[in-house]
Amino acid sequence: MTYSEENYIKAIFHLGIDGIKAVSTNAVAEQMSTKPSSVTDMMKKLSEKGLVNYKRYRGVSLTDKGKKLALSIVRKHRLWEVFLVQKLDFTWDEVHDIAEQLEHIKSEKLIDKLDELLDFPEYDPHGDPIPAKNGHIKSREKQLLSQMDISSASICVGVKDSSAPFLRFLDKNSIALGNTIKIIDKEEFDNSLHVLIDNRELHLSQLIASNLYVKKI
Repeated sequence: MTYSEENYIKAIFHLGIDGIKAVSTNAVAEQMSTKPSSVTDMMKKLSEKGLVNYKRYRGVSLTDKGKKLALSIVRKHRLWEVFLVQKLDFTWDEVHDIAEQLEHIKSEKLIDKLDELLDFPEYDPHGDPIPAKNGHIKSREKQLLSQMDISSASICVGVKDSSAPFLRFLDKNSIALGNTIKIIDKEEFDNSLHVLIDNRELHLSQLIASNLYVKKI
C-alpha cells in the first residue's frame, strides 16, 4: 500500500461515518483536494485490491478488508496524537499533521508497544475514540452543544472541528475537554449561547456551539 492509497482509505472511512455508508467520489475528491477523475482512477485500483466496493455513479464504500485497514490507520494516527501530547508536550492543535506522517509506519509491534506505553488510552486529545487492536471502537453518548436545551448542564467530551484555528480559539478562551458547560440562555436571533464554563460566563456563537461535543449530566 502506498501512502496515497492509505490516505484514500482513511478518507472514505471518515466520510462514510466510520465506514458504514457509501460516499460519492465528489466528496472524496473534495476531502483529498483533488480532481474527481483522479479519485475514479484510485477507486479502480483499490477495487482491484479488494479494499473498496466501487460502481460508477453509485459511490464507494469499504469492503471488510478495507475497513480493517482503515481502522488500523486511524488507530495509529490517534495513538500518535496521544503520545505527542502526553509525552512530548505538543499542544492539541499541533499534533494532527505530525500524526498524518506517523500513521503510515507499518510495524504492528511498535504500535502495540506505543499503546502499552500510553496505558491503552480510549480517546485521543480531541475526544475521538481510538480503535482497539481488534478494530472495536468504543461508543460514547454525545451531542453537539448547539442541540442542548436552555438550563441543561453537560461535560465537553470532544470537538467536531479539529482544525488548528478552532483549537487555538478554544485554548484562548480556556475551553477544554472535561469542562462543565451550562447553558444560561440562547439568542433567538442567531442561536448564539450564553453559557457558564466551570463558573466563567461566556458568549458562544452558533458556529462554536455546533463544533463542540458534550455529554449531558
